[in-house]
Amino acid sequence: MTIMKPCVLCVSAVMMCVPVSARADGYVAPWVGANALNSTDAGRSAFGVTMGYMAGGIFGFEGDVGYSPQFFGSTTDFGSVTSITVMGNAILGIPIGGDHGAGIRPFVSGGVGLMRTHAERGIILDRSQSTNDFGYALGGGIMGYFNQHIGLRTDVRYLRTLVDSNRGSGTDLDPGRLRYWRATAGVTFR
Repeated sequence: MTIMKPCVLCVSAVMMCVPVSARADGYVAPWVGANALNSTDAGRSAFGVTMGYMAGGIFGFEGDVGYSPQFFGSTTDFGSVTSITVMGNAILGIPIGGDHGAGIRPFVSGGVGLMRTHAERGIILDRSQSTNDFGYALGGGIMGYFNQHIGLRTDVRYLRTLVDSNRGSGTDLDPGRLRYWRATAGVTFR
């Protein structure tokens, strides 16, 4: 019995020193999409990239950058309006078929970031104007992989600005006026 205890301790110590492969899932997904301001809006083009990391295959975070070259159409009374969004999101996805190799992963995500609009001269606007607003994004979608490294991703997000209604006397963020839906699709590389 006395010989058994040191052997168990030695085996336990060796097993603790053996590296265990950690599974994490990083991805980059360039996308194209459309923004819609309301249910009757046909949508305007958008493109960007989403980069993310799934720890343990279920929880993760992602950064999303989107650009809309003609946010309200080619020209309005306000002129030509462009939009840029930069969001940091938490993501929750359930890998069906495993987190490596072929499979699908439905997900939900939500986060906060910058929503910037820039308007060039128009009939109503006699000068260029830019706004930088704090905003949020909520959405969901699905990632499907053909193999270990390549797949497709599609999602729908609701984006909205937040405004500080108590400027100078504390922070009280209320929903802003700019709000829209964005649907995207793209290739995913992991």
